[in-house]
Amino acid sequence: MERKEKIVIGLCFIATLTAGVLHYAHANAVLAFVVTAVALGLLAMIVGDATEQLGSRLGPGATGLLQSGLGNLPELFVCIFALRAGLVELVQAALIGSILGNALLVFGVAILLGGLRHGTQTFRSTPPKMIATLMILAVAALMMPTLAKELHTPAEAHVNSLDVVCAVVLLVLLAANIYFSVKGDPAITTSTDESRHAEWPMGLAIGVLAFAGLGAAFVSDWFVAVLEPVMKTFGLSEAFTGLVIVAIAGNSIENVVGIQFAWRNQADYALSIILNSSLQIALGLIPILVLLSFVLGGAILTLTLPPLLIAALAVTVVVNMFIVYDGESIWLEGLALIGLYCIIAAAFWWG
Repeated sequence: MERKEKIVIGLCFIATLTAGVLHYAHANAVLAFVVTAVALGLLAMIVGDATEQLGSRLGPGATGLLQSGLGNLPELFVCIFALRAGLVELVQAALIGSILGNALLVFGVAILLGGLRHGTQTFRSTPPKMIATLMILAVAALMMPTLAKELHTPAEAHVNSLDVVCAVVLLVLLAANIYFSVKGDPAITTSTDESRHAEWPMGLAIGVLAFAGLGAAFVSDWFVAVLEPVMKTFGLSEAFTGLVIVAIAGNSIENVVGIQFAWRNQADYALSIILNSSLQIALGLIPILVLLSFVLGGAILTLTLPPLLIAALAVTVVVNMFIVYDGESIWLEGLALIGLYCIIAAAFWWG
């Protein structure tokens, strides 16, 4: 285990312990929120590292499979507890916000810093174009229930059933993408040899993943518990809190590694990490939560989204497609992505 990884685990342990003390001591909600958000972000990083270590022993395809299933554990727990608390709008915004945070904010910072340091960066365009194509299909599936309701079609009366159909289709696409990755088609497989950390012992990787997953379950519960007091204190809407704060705390922080690879001029792997994370949320996390919401109790997660969320998601996917299509990027494109993220976030400030 590298020194940096030991430091992250140590900081995570301290942050998690502090978050638990603040929760059970009913401390100031704002302080508890900040500490819990930090703990959640660190747990997300640890889950990602442990998942990568397990997958590296089985090949890149298995790594993708494990990341799809385990990489979003912290955000999954946050959304489950939020649904049980009836915060449907917050969960919808957090899920879309995670996609936007990766595809605009993290991707933009990676291109900006990489471009400022190395000039025009080049990468194999086929893998990110495949991801962008699947994202377009995912956005189409997410749009249908909203359009059915807003256009008052006959499907409006059966929107829950339509949600289930869309969720199943997305999971089928996820399974097909995993199969394609495991098969290892050279046209779309990104080499990961440069990216691997020193291997942990198998027992250590499993143990770290188990404790990080358990910690994420508790911290997610504490995080949701302080969300409503914090929103009332600062006058934040559910939409903005989910789109920006929850999304960054639960997902985007773990993808800082993508920025690091762009800084090292390893653009292929940087794009693979960042864009695949958004794809896993769209094809995996969202449909799983839709189906789980019918059996876990609490609020039902519907794919009938606010039109502004759908519009923001569609614009993001189109912009990403334009950037990756030519196989090169410059720092100005990264700045444009960050600017688009700020505009979208501002549009949700009032709800």
